[in-house]
Amino acid sequence: MGSDITILCFLHILVQVAFEAGGDRRTRQRRRRLRRQVERTPALGEVEIVGMNGFGKLRALRRGMAKEELAGLLSSLPPVEFCCTYGSSLHPNNNDKARMIDYIISVRDPVEWHSENLKLNSDHYASWIRYLGGGKLTTLIADGVGVGVHFNPFVPWNDKTVKYGVVRTHDLIQDILHWERFYLSGRLQKPVCILVDTVDVEGFNSYNLKAAVSAALLMLTSDFTEEDLYTKICSLSYMGDLRMLFAEDKHKVKKIVDAQFHLFRTMYKPILEEFSINGLLGLSSDHNLLKISQGCDLCSAQSLIPHLPPIIRSKMGVGPMKQQTASSGRMIDGSVMRSRGQAAASLQKVLRCKVMTSSVRQAVSGLLTTGGVRASSIWQFFVLSGTAMFEERSSGDRRRNEDA
Repeated sequence: MGSDITILCFLHILVQVAFEAGGDRRTRQRRRRLRRQVERTPALGEVEIVGMNGFGKLRALRRGMAKEELAGLLSSLPPVEFCCTYGSSLHPNNNDKARMIDYIISVRDPVEWHSENLKLNSDHYASWIRYLGGGKLTTLIADGVGVGVHFNPFVPWNDKTVKYGVVRTHDLIQDILHWERFYLSGRLQKPVCILVDTVDVEGFNSYNLKAAVSAALLMLTSDFTEEDLYTKICSLSYMGDLRMLFAEDKHKVKKIVDAQFHLFRTMYKPILEEFSINGLLGLSSDHNLLKISQGCDLCSAQSLIPHLPPIIRSKMGVGPMKQQTASSGRMIDGSVMRSRGQAAASLQKVLRCKVMTSSVRQAVSGLLTTGGVRASSIWQFFVLSGTAMFEERSSGDRRRNEDA
C-alpha cells in the first residue's frame, strides 16, 4: 500500500514537471503570473478583514477548499484583470460536487480575449460562434443584446462543471459605481471569493455595498434584525428577475442568507457601525444577533438617498435642489421628496425595471450564444431544477395535510 502511494506521488511529480515544461513562452509566463497572483491571496478557509475607508474586505469563503483549486481554471484561460467565484458551490456547508462552480471574469478587451480563448478552448463556445464570428461576434452579442457579459456554461474542468462570465473591466466598474445595468453590481452585493484583482475592483465595490445598505434601509421598517437587512439586500437584485417566475427557487434569497449569514456580516458590519456612528442607525445585540433601529421620518430618508448612485436618484425623481438653511442662510444641496414611503416605492420601481430589463436581455443573449448542445444541457438543467422544486413543494403540501 505504502509503495503504491509512493509511486503515485512520483508519477504526479513527473506530470507536474512535464506540464510546467510544456507550452510556449507566453503560456509559461501566464502560469507564473497566475501563481504569483494566487499566492498573494490569503488561503481559503481564512477570512481576512482589512480596513479600508470604514469598509470590510471579504477575502475568502469556503473552509477546506484550496485557493489553488478554484484558481486552477485560470491557468487554461488567457490573462484576466479580475476574477471571483460565487454561487451555491461556495456555501460553507455545501459538499455537492455536482454543483456548477460560477466565475465572473473581467478583461481589458473582450474581443481580443475571446479571440485568444477560442484558440485555447474552442470547445467552450457554441460551434456557430467558432465558425462565423469568433471574438468579435461574441462581444457584439454580449454588448448589443445582453448586458455586456458573455457566459460559457457547462464547461467540464477536472471532475467539475464550471460556468464563467466574461465582461469588460470598464463596464464592470461602471455597473458597480452607477448601477447602470444592476446586473454584476447586484451579484457583488453578495459574498464572493476573489481570486485575482489587479484593478482594485474590491475597492470600487465598497461604494456598491454602501449603496445596497442605503437602498435596503429605505425599504425596511423602524425596527428589524440583522438577518432582515441581509435578506433585503440580497433581494434587491432579484426584484423583477424573470428567472424567479419560472426556473428559480422561490426561497432562494432566504437560502442564500441562511447559508452565508456570517459572510454577509463580515461584508456589511463595518458599514452598519459607520452608519451608527453617524446617527443613522441604532445597534443592539440580542443573543449574538444584531438588532437594528432607524428613524422613519423624512429627514432620515434624506440622509440615505445621497448614498445611492446618481443614475438611480435621477430615475427616482429625486433630483438635486438648493435649500436655504435657517441658521446661516447658506444654500446647500438637498433632495426633492414628499415622503419616505414615496422614495421607497420609487426605488423599488426603478430597481425592478432595471433587473427585469437586464434579465430579459441576458436570457436572449444566452440563447443566441449557447448553441444546440449547451441549449439542451440548459433545458435539462431547468427540467431537473423544476422537478426538484415540484417534489419539494409536494412534500411540503403532504406534510401540511398530515399536520392538519
